[in-house]
Amino acid sequence: MRAQLVPLRGGRPIQILRDVTLVGRQDDLCDVCIDQSSISKLHCLIVRTDGLLFIRDLGSTNGTKVNGQRVIRGALLPGDELAFAGEKFRVEMGPGEPDAEPASDVHAAHTEVIELGQAPDEYFASERDEPVASASDSDVRMLDE
Repeated sequence: MRAQLVPLRGGRPIQILRDVTLVGRQDDLCDVCIDQSSISKLHCLIVRTDGLLFIRDLGSTNGTKVNGQRVIRGALLPGDELAFAGEKFRVEMGPGEPDAEPASDVHAAHTEVIELGQAPDEYFASERDEPVASASDSDVRMLDE
């Protein structure tokens, strides 16, 4: 399955290549690192299974939102808007393999820098809270498989 997050502010899409992808600010632990102070060190998990994507917030300070609603966990559908604090993405999924990443963008320690102009049954339930805060422009780093 091909799954990616397309930044709403522009920039290259973030490929979801692993079955479990950790999103956050802590470079040495996260698969997708968003270098922005409003993003928690360990912000959320994205789980890819059986052609579906699920999200689980890890108690982040500024929250994870799906279509504008803060969530603790839930399913992601194609076209959904996913936000980590104020960084917003459109979810794209479909058949096929992920796009090959250009080798020239890969840096030391297998870290990719992307400029942004921008499971278990418990993942099926969705809990919603009130929105909290926003963020500004950021860099995203993604570890290669």
